[in-house]
Amino acid sequence: MNDLNRRAFLAAGAAATVPLIVPLPASGASLARRARQGRGGPIVLSSGNGLRAVVKAMDEIKAGADPVDAVVAGVAIVENDPGDMSVGYGGLPNEDGVVQLDASVMHGPSHKAGSVGALENIPNAAAVALKVLRRTDHVMLVGAGALAFAKAHGFKEQDMLTDQAREAWLKWKENLNQDDDWLNEEQHVDRDARAERAERLGIPYHYGTIHCAALNESGDISACTTTSGLSYKIPGRVGDSPIIGAGMFVDNEVGAAGATGRGEAVMQSCGAFQTVQHMANGLEPEEACLKTLKWIVDHTKRRSLLTAGGRPNYNVTMYALRKDGKWGSACLLKGGSFAVHDGTQAQHLPSTPLFE
Repeated sequence: MNDLNRRAFLAAGAAATVPLIVPLPASGASLARRARQGRGGPIVLSSGNGLRAVVKAMDEIKAGADPVDAVVAGVAIVENDPGDMSVGYGGLPNEDGVVQLDASVMHGPSHKAGSVGALENIPNAAAVALKVLRRTDHVMLVGAGALAFAKAHGFKEQDMLTDQAREAWLKWKENLNQDDDWLNEEQHVDRDARAERAERLGIPYHYGTIHCAALNESGDISACTTTSGLSYKIPGRVGDSPIIGAGMFVDNEVGAAGATGRGEAVMQSCGAFQTVQHMANGLEPEEACLKTLKWIVDHTKRRSLLTAGGRPNYNVTMYALRKDGKWGSACLLKGGSFAVHDGTQAQHLPSTPLFE
């Protein structure tokens, strides 16, 4: 979408109320006909930190793997990387210095999902979520129950707090603990100011997360989202990543969507579900992402989350992969990015910002 079209889109959006749930096509047949007009799969799409993930997932798909196995194998590269402080091993801890992971996985053909929240001591949260999907009649396991389930299925416990993450946490404790997530009537968390102070003091601070979705040549789609969550969060806080329909959603007749950024904003908008529904209603993937982001902006009411000009002081990036092989990504503010593999090459590209 070029700048002129995006401005027209935003102007039209300002004049109309964007519904949370839009009607699906009368049947999957019409969408399937549209899908056949596109190039189709294989396609793998991920958040900007997933360039290695899309390469791995594509290799898995070309070797015949189910897309759900492919995306979990792809994100595992990032989950296992101690140098990536947003996901898995080496992720930044909560305010007590404990790394708690969230993840969700969804399999398009069976429309089955699995997720884990506040999982400790296991680096590959997405793989545990996949076990929940395959081995239980549940969707979500959390905390001690999620850990016990993982151990029962052979996952080995390990210390998740690397020296680098521990050093960051201790520096945060020394300098920024007055800017924690606790609120009273007079106090509000200003994410933008908090991130700026953290950067000025050299303290890593982020929302964390990797999203990955894959479409194979048969037109089947799966996706996952995995994260260590908001840096220095209140213990037990769960973001959008393990919430089906918020941080990730798949409809095998339509496509997949996911999100990174401020999880609370995505949860309160059913962001991934809304984006897939917009594609089902005929929008291109990028347009669907932008429409969801516009809804998020329109429903951000707290002054502490807005700049003086009325724009959000936090970022959210949405990612969308449609059944016909088309893909797109958009973010609230400049800086979002994504990775995509079209079966020939992997690329790292900027997401389209809602606000310049």
